[in-house]
Amino acid sequence: MTKKKNFPLRIDPKLYEVLQVWAKDEFRSVNSHVEFLLKEAAKKAGRFPKDGENNK
Repeated sequence: MTKKKNFPLRIDPKLYEVLQVWAKDEFRSVNSHVEFLLKEAAKKAGRFPKDGENNK
């Protein structure tokens, strides 16, 4: 298993509340939901390999 990078994140409290509810609705922790959202955005922008593609 790959070790994940830790870093502090400052976020608007109102946005955090939205993420908390959204994560709960998706049965995820806030941390894993933020990672999921960022990964999906990176894939959509062509910055991250889509599932099944080799890392460049």
